[in-house]
Amino acid sequence: MATVIGWDIGGAHLKAARAESGRITDALQVASPLRLGLERLRQSFAEAKARMGKADRHVITMTGELADTFASRAEGVVSLTHAAVHELAPDAVAVYAGRAGFVAPAQADRHVVDIASANWFASATLVGKALGSGLFMDIGSTTTDIVPVAGGAVVARGYTDAERLAQGELVYTGIVRSFLMATEMRAPFAGSWVGLIHENFANMADVQRILGLLPDGADQMSTADGREKTVAASRVRLARMIGCDADDGDAADWSRLAQWFVEAQLRAVTDGAMLVLSQGTLVSDAAVVAAGAGAAVVHEVARRLGRACVGFETIIHAAPNAQAATSNSAPAAAVALLATMG
Repeated sequence: MATVIGWDIGGAHLKAARAESGRITDALQVASPLRLGLERLRQSFAEAKARMGKADRHVITMTGELADTFASRAEGVVSLTHAAVHELAPDAVAVYAGRAGFVAPAQADRHVVDIASANWFASATLVGKALGSGLFMDIGSTTTDIVPVAGGAVVARGYTDAERLAQGELVYTGIVRSFLMATEMRAPFAGSWVGLIHENFANMADVQRILGLLPDGADQMSTADGREKTVAASRVRLARMIGCDADDGDAADWSRLAQWFVEAQLRAVTDGAMLVLSQGTLVSDAAVVAAGAGAAVVHEVARRLGRACVGFETIIHAAPNAQAATSNSAPAAAVALLATMG
């Protein structure tokens, strides 16, 4: 059976997964902030290809068309498709167009709506094939996908980002890049509510780091102030969010504040899941399927919902040494496996 490499071109990361004989044998994530332009993407492809190796076929999906490098989503879809074809030449490349299946790169401009940010559809479609039904939840560095799957098919009400945001099926929060100023209007500190400063002084990676919850390798971006990725430096950044210096509290104070931000994010994701479940499309015993760097958060949401939770990497064929990376790169793995299914 042919070897297929799936690629997920995001606004912050490039993800890849290698499928051999219908089994994911390797996966990785490379920092690739598209705000720095397509040259940075080319560097990321070079780094990823060095590890992924050659393949009989490549398939791509994307969310990076939203980057402000592009004037529109249509421009982004076409530009990223052309960039991928160039970097993967002379190998064959197909583009995942969600509802429309796989299309040739030359047809990308005719399938912009189906291609744009359709990576979640690939993962959820694979969940349908593997389990039949479930609530697929993928928490990455920036966003959370919440997708109902029933009868072997995706039954989400939304498809585009705008539609999914309205339905609670896309929640703009992740465990690394989310700005704390966008989480809530105020936070508790030293027994009082304190308003948050609306500056990008700290992000969710800082609170996860302070609490020892940040998965290894999850934070590949620069910090808000360009300084170290240490607990002490994260406390400094967190303190600035409430107009303080780190010396204005002790380690326990900053841990309590960090825990509050983690809880606020959990509430937002749980609210989104409950909104989706309120559609009534899933049976009461349908499991939650967890993926992404924030899979541990998904497991906690499932516990609060009273539902069983399984890892995405356990319901597909993935080599034991590649399972964690497969979860983090679920859409890349999904498009690779869907392509092997014909």
